[in-house]
Amino acid sequence: MYFKDIIGQEEIKQRLIQSAQTGVVPHAQLLTEQGGAGAFPLALAYARYLNCTNRTETDACGKCPSCLKFNDLVHPDLHFVFPIVAKKEKKKEVCDDYLTEWRGFLKEYTYFNMDNWLDYIEAGNSQALIYSKESDEIIHKLNLKIYEAAYRILLVWLPEKLHPTCANKLLKIIEEPPQNTIILMVSETPDQVLGTILSRAQRINVKAIQAQDIAQSMISKFGLSADDAKHIAHLSCGSFIKAMEAISLGEENKFFLEQFKSMMRNSWARNVKDMKNMADVMAGIGRERQKNFLAYCQHLIRENFMYRFQTPELNYMNLDESGFAVKFAPFVNERNVIDIMKELDKAEKHISQNVNAKMVFFDLALRLTVLIKR
Repeated sequence: MYFKDIIGQEEIKQRLIQSAQTGVVPHAQLLTEQGGAGAFPLALAYARYLNCTNRTETDACGKCPSCLKFNDLVHPDLHFVFPIVAKKEKKKEVCDDYLTEWRGFLKEYTYFNMDNWLDYIEAGNSQALIYSKESDEIIHKLNLKIYEAAYRILLVWLPEKLHPTCANKLLKIIEEPPQNTIILMVSETPDQVLGTILSRAQRINVKAIQAQDIAQSMISKFGLSADDAKHIAHLSCGSFIKAMEAISLGEENKFFLEQFKSMMRNSWARNVKDMKNMADVMAGIGRERQKNFLAYCQHLIRENFMYRFQTPELNYMNLDESGFAVKFAPFVNERNVIDIMKELDKAEKHISQNVNAKMVFFDLALRLTVLIKR
């Protein structure tokens, strides 16, 4: 990953480049984003640039021994920590046990989220975590002698997924890491990161990508017309991941849209049998996908409410979603929109708290039968 590969974010690129050139490199940095803005590729490009032996004013050279090792993500002084699904029977209990898959994943994806990673490792319904055992691995690695680089880099993706035991054991090494060791963390939900970690790291807020940058990327990468690229950029809300989903509605989004339609139709018709069937289906897709589905539902409720005002610039739906909104939007109004959103938000919180998913979705459908007819 090079700075040139990152869409937009010129201000942060310059900030990181200047940091490397002046040698003023904070030992612990936390890059935060809402998702799809480029925080992880920025961190990886920064790690490469820090250790490039022939860097230019704008990027790493791509030819020095360090860059060649970064190309294959095999640099001995680059270490990754990321959420995994522990499988004792397969002896996959720490991040290094997934290192082959992780390198393959990073070569395939530049912008990604947890769903992409879980699908890549075929995690099924399992939830990913950075387990307590990882802290011993990290401390061991960071106390070894640096092999060859100017800086040893520890790149932590989603520190909010650190097991509390692991997070607490790392506090001292985050505050006072070994000499020339840089800890780069990338978070999508910084409010869930341990407060004592937040206080020990310099925070860099990666803002949503500007619409014109996404539009230009759509034109150069996919040959879209200027009007189509502008529309995709509008739908993306500054996320390259959402822009990619808007170009081609993925299987996940199709599934979510169909389940949303079914849930609303079942509630309108008070079809208890199909409500139970849908609850069974949703109970089988795993906690992460359940939470994503409920977040998606909240997004569609908001969009259908705004759709009634016939103001396209305020709407963020793709063609399939807009097609359903033509008939569904009249049922989302001033009398019920707030309460529907509250019920969806409450269901999402219950799923996060490991409440029985079948009960959560069936109860949600029953509550919607009243709200949808207001």
